[in-house]
Parts: sequence; structure tokens; C-alpha cells
Amino acid sequence: MKKLLCAVAAAAAFVGANISTASAEGEKFILVSHAPDSDSWWNTIKNAMALAGEQVGAEVEYRNPPTGDIGDMARIISQAAASNPDGIITTLADPDVLRGPIEDAVAKGIPVIIINSGTPEQAAEVGALMYIGQPEYDAGLAAGMRAKRDGVGSFLCVNHVVSNPVVGERCRGFADGLGVDLGKSMIDSGQDPAEIKNKVKAYLSANPTTEAVLTLGPTSAGPTIEALKENGMAGSLYFGTFDLGTEIVKGIKDGTIKWGIDQQPFLQAYMPVIILANYQRFGVLPGNNINSGPGFVTKEALEKVEKYAGEYR
Repeated sequence: MKKLLCAVAAAAAFVGANISTASAEGEKFILVSHAPDSDSWWNTIKNAMALAGEQVGAEVEYRNPPTGDIGDMARIISQAAASNPDGIITTLADPDVLRGPIEDAVAKGIPVIIINSGTPEQAAEVGALMYIGQPEYDAGLAAGMRAKRDGVGSFLCVNHVVSNPVVGERCRGFADGLGVDLGKSMIDSGQDPAEIKNKVKAYLSANPTTEAVLTLGPTSAGPTIEALKENGMAGSLYFGTFDLGTEIVKGIKDGTIKWGIDQQPFLQAYMPVIILANYQRFGVLPGNNINSGPGFVTKEALEKVEKYAGEYR
């Protein structure tokens, strides 16, 4: 991976410095995500995409369903394909709903790269060039094994995107890492902050022997932090989370959160633009899918993460 990143960075520097005809060529890449406007985690995706577009001299555009509605996302992908861009980068949050529009884009000859949600196998099934993201079950498994070594035997998984089954694999992997059944340890928290906080407090009240809580991103981590502060469990209950964000970094720093799993969204948006630009210009393509994570971020490794949290980390 280190060698690949160096090669990609070198290619980006070369293209950005020497090809001045990119804009004249009219290259345009569109990234479509499943995220609602309220999800700040995706700001890193937007920033990385803009930076990559600037470096290779390509036009880039980010689109998403304002409320996170997957049906709306499917229509956005179809609209993006109808504009005949030079490449589409998209998440595969619900293969059943999104398969058709993605396959239609591929049939039109538009190169597609799947990022973030979905799996390498699902990306291949819809005809995408490759998948760039984090293997979610493996990430959850690694987190669960780490928690088990720390003495954890039971947990609550706060799932704010139950509609996305791949993200739920984080909870299943965590349970397997602990060596316990997932059972009723995963709750559908929804995405409303007040509702998430209340559901977490209610679960912990009803299950007082719970030893750990796992959140799946900033949307659920922030309200969970508030819940633990209100019930006096902040800093005493083992708390791990996926992804990073301003509140998560603060939580790691003050000891409320033990660790955060960084799937490096910067790479998920930056690399597809670089790859598509070089694919269009020179016909070159990496031979494998790319794992952007997981990596554990702890209090001891916060300096650079804190500096760029919510921007590039």
C-alpha cells in the first residue's frame, strides 16, 4: 500500500504539473454518495475530491440525496450518467436499489469506481472498475478482538444506518471478535441526535451490565457521548467508535472514547479521481481493489489527526 500511495502521489504531481489540457479535454468526474446533508463526516470526502480535481486539472462534482433517501440516490446516479461524465464514483449503500442505475452507467461506457459502502465482490457484480474502501466486517472483527484483549465481554452497538447492511457488518464483526452472539446488542438508533441519546440511555438503563458501547460514526458518536455524560458513565464505560470527526477527536482526547477506527475517507475520494484521470488519459489502472482502512486512532496519536479532523481526516 505504501508503494502504491507513493506511485499515485507521484503520478498526481506529474499530471498536475505537466498536463495543461485537462480542462480543454472536458474531463468531468461525479461522486454520488448516500449521505444526507446533515452528515458532516462527508466533508472530508468533498475536500479530498476537490483537491484531487485541482491537482489533475479535472472538473469534479459531489452529489447526494439531501435526506439520505436511497431511492433519491438512484435517481441522482441516473441523472449523473445522463450527463455523460468521464467517470462516476459512487457508494453502493443498497445494492438492490442502486444496481440498475450503476449497471446502466457502465453499459453506456462510463467508468465507475465504488467507494466506502459495498464490497469488492458487489463492485465487480455491477461492472465497476474497482472498490476503494474499508472491509467492514474485518474492521469490526479487529475492533472486537482488541476490546476482548482489554477485558470486554458485552456491548451495545449503536447503528444509525440500519438500512445499509454493509455498515451493520461492523457490529457483527465486533461481536465475533468478542466471541459473543450479536443478538439484541445492536439497536436501530435512527439519525435524530435526541432520539439516539435517549435510546442509548434507555438501553444502558435496561442492561446495566453492559461493558462497552460501539458507535458507527459521528452521527451516533456525538449523541452517545452526551448520553454517557448525562448518566455519569463517560470515561468509565469502554467506548469505541468507527470514523473520525471533531466530537470524536475531542472524546478521544478527554478519555471518553478509547479509540476511533479511521477508514481514511480522504483516500476514498482522492484516489478515485487520480485513478480515473490516469485511466482516461493513459489507459492505466491498478490491478487490485484498495483497502483504505482500518486504522486505530488513540489518544497517543492525535496530533495530526486533531489538526485535520473534519477536513482531511
